[in-house]
Amino acid sequence: MRTRYPSIEPYRTGFLPVSSEHELYWEESGNLEGKPVIFLHGGPGSGTEPSHRSFFDPEAYRIILFDQRGCGQSRPHSSLIDNTTWDLVADIEKLRKHLEVEKWVVFGGSWGSTLALAYSETHPEAVMAIILRGIFMGRQEEIEWFYQQGAHHLFPDEWERYLSPIPVEERGDLIRAYHKRLTSPDEKVRRVAALSWSRWEGAALRLMFDRELLDSFTEERHADAIARVECHYFLNHCFFKTDSWLLDHVHKIRSIPAVIIHGRYDVICPLKSAWDLHKAWPEAHLEIIPDAGHSASEAGITDALIRATDRFRI
Repeated sequence: MRTRYPSIEPYRTGFLPVSSEHELYWEESGNLEGKPVIFLHGGPGSGTEPSHRSFFDPEAYRIILFDQRGCGQSRPHSSLIDNTTWDLVADIEKLRKHLEVEKWVVFGGSWGSTLALAYSETHPEAVMAIILRGIFMGRQEEIEWFYQQGAHHLFPDEWERYLSPIPVEERGDLIRAYHKRLTSPDEKVRRVAALSWSRWEGAALRLMFDRELLDSFTEERHADAIARVECHYFLNHCFFKTDSWLLDHVHKIRSIPAVIIHGRYDVICPLKSAWDLHKAWPEAHLEIIPDAGHSASEAGITDALIRATDRFRI
């Protein structure tokens, strides 16, 4: 099975002002003259990591990473002001123009797949290929499955921890109850809620439990951003005008070469979402990984992602 390319360091970094509130951290690595690829991280609110550069052949790709509004090294941290899907779509286009990229490969996993679809459907002329992993389209059924009812049948022990900060009388709408606490002026209330929210996600990421991964999700700064930003987006239905917005506009990108990769046992983003997308977009190659959950670091998913980036590197 294919594994990631060796670790590399960026040759150029910077901050791009995109509003009066936000500056985005961006970086470039690999081959400055190579094929441009934009990496869209998950969450929303998670941020990029050095290991994300290693999904791409550094001799073939001009590898571009950036931290979305409110997370990673972007400033200010965990800000919800002017932080919507369409702000992020506009940010990606500003970054493309700032870096003088004509067209690029768009690579996104989990929330990154949502953003990759939204961006590509808005700016198809700027996209030469699309690689998606762990499909999430921001539909209410997808949000409710993991944060209200559904996934709790598979992780009842972790679900009890997720419920613990919320009084029984507020559990009929857990997204709203969490949002109230994640935006609380009381730092202790906010911290407890953020750690509980983020732990729930970290515990379900992989088919096989990973303590190191869970620890990263319960690091306070990371948990604060991912919990606040995710909850903000999910309370607002990911800022789509309709529940099926991405599916309704997929016709705009059906001519673009694409690969969809999804773990059979993905609990956070069930396979149904990838299947629904594939049915609406039969030209995209769907690869179901038989022994994987949601995480890009699982061996089968990593293998498929590397094969996909190698396919489009020429």
